[in-house]
Amino acid sequence: MPEYRRRSGKSAGGLRILYIRDEMTTTTKPEAPAKLSVRQIQAIARALADPRRFQILQHIASQQCSPCAELRDCVPITAPTLSHHLKELEAVGLVESNRRGKFVDFVFCRDTWNAYLAELKKI
Repeated sequence: MPEYRRRSGKSAGGLRILYIRDEMTTTTKPEAPAKLSVRQIQAIARALADPRRFQILQHIASQQCSPCAELRDCVPITAPTLSHHLKELEAVGLVESNRRGKFVDFVFCRDTWNAYLAELKKI
């Protein structure tokens, strides 16, 4: 697990504290719970409601590892829009990002997906 260093910086409102990751290979993976809360289920459903975001998730899930540059070629949207969609998918725990220097790879989180499907089967 990467360690965080504390660094302070000035902002217009005064002093702010920034937490910076030590760089090696950083992985931002939310832990996949065994059972999802109602709030988590709603967040995943909201994330999957966007057809473009679902298309991105399908592409990531179909491969072992999807580089961000490859996703840009497969999905006809701008880089900032793709970044937003990937952040949303990462925030709900459906994908994880792995940094390799300036490159980012995305991996499908099957544990979260299976927990989500198990909760849907209960309905």
